[in-house]
Amino acid sequence: MKILFIHQNFPGQFKFLAPALVKRGHQVFAMTMQKIEAASWEGVELFAYKANKSSTQHIHPWVADFETKVIRSEACFRAAIQLKESGFQPDIIISHPGWGESLFLKEVWPLAKLAIYCEFYYHPEGADVGFDPEFVDKDPGNLCRLQLKNLNNLMHFVSADAGISPTLWQANTFPEPFRSKITVIHDGIDTQLLAPNSTVQLNLKTSDGQDLVLTKSDEIVTFVNRNLEPYRGYHTFMRALPSLLKQRPQARILIVGGDGVSYGPPPEPEKYGAEKWKEIFIKEVESQIDAEGWSRIHFLGHLPYHHFIPLLQLSTVHVYLTYPFVLSWSLLEAMSTGCAIVASDTAPLKEVIVHNETGRMINFFNPNDLAINIAELLESKEERSRLGNNARNFAIQNYDIQKICLPNQIRWVEGLAIL
Repeated sequence: MKILFIHQNFPGQFKFLAPALVKRGHQVFAMTMQKIEAASWEGVELFAYKANKSSTQHIHPWVADFETKVIRSEACFRAAIQLKESGFQPDIIISHPGWGESLFLKEVWPLAKLAIYCEFYYHPEGADVGFDPEFVDKDPGNLCRLQLKNLNNLMHFVSADAGISPTLWQANTFPEPFRSKITVIHDGIDTQLLAPNSTVQLNLKTSDGQDLVLTKSDEIVTFVNRNLEPYRGYHTFMRALPSLLKQRPQARILIVGGDGVSYGPPPEPEKYGAEKWKEIFIKEVESQIDAEGWSRIHFLGHLPYHHFIPLLQLSTVHVYLTYPFVLSWSLLEAMSTGCAIVASDTAPLKEVIVHNETGRMINFFNPNDLAINIAELLESKEERSRLGNNARNFAIQNYDIQKICLPNQIRWVEGLAIL
């Protein structure tokens, strides 16, 4: 079959699936908005395209998000027409629709089966919106904006033949009748690559420029986000540090993540006195942590993946917090490396963290409880080992890319042809 992937940052969630389909003998192609340096990747033929328009200045804020998606979808649509005119006809199109690119591809290839990656459907209550009372936007108009944010999803429901979602909770955010078209299969974790390593080391420079070599004999608390923001519990984590650093005078805190926003809104500078969530919560706890304590907190920014894996392998206790929202790969990757995990007791995590079996769960809003649970695990090697082994076994049994996820994904893709 001819299979076409659509992802603005290809391969994204399809980094295992697309090459595996090549090995199965399928002709695999991808359209992407990334600049490409080669015509193919892992046997996948690449087509790059770009948008030639920008968003309208001063457009109504409720429709700004959808206009951006329409601009991208038009660019993809016109690139697809060129491919069709050259004789290209896919049998199956698999798209991550989150940026809108695949909105009009059925107009180009009406006979192709269209399957979409169903990451999240927005709700005015019961998920991320309104979850954190500290950051509730009191403008009732934002509920209208949220309905319009789902326009992209709703339009895809009309043209898509099937969907795939990485977790049951995420799939269940989507409404019927489309929910019945969604198959739940996770993207998968390379549990052989992401495995424990007792001899791992990590070299850091301290704030005063000193070289620091960390090993498994050190007490290391890790916290990983794409960006440091409330959606992923950065504020709760920072508020736990004054108590934790006092309880554990040898612990070092390694924080991974940028200072932008990935999901929620940016802070209002006039309200918080800063433009970055990272700085806002550093300032909040600054006076509660002495100079020696701050010398044990290390902000690492974004890490390349080959450095990220040793970080998880080094971790003594890994912390993962989130609003009821998309589940991060990083949690399952931490489980695969055998981390002892303290996680928030929020809905998406309940598929993977069973309290006191595959990790510990705490109230998202309780930094004191977070500090206590981290400190208890730092104190108990036996308990860390038990939880870490259970977490790794769970990841292997349920999310291993080669034995579990990839075979199921391939069956799903090949089954699309007979829908």
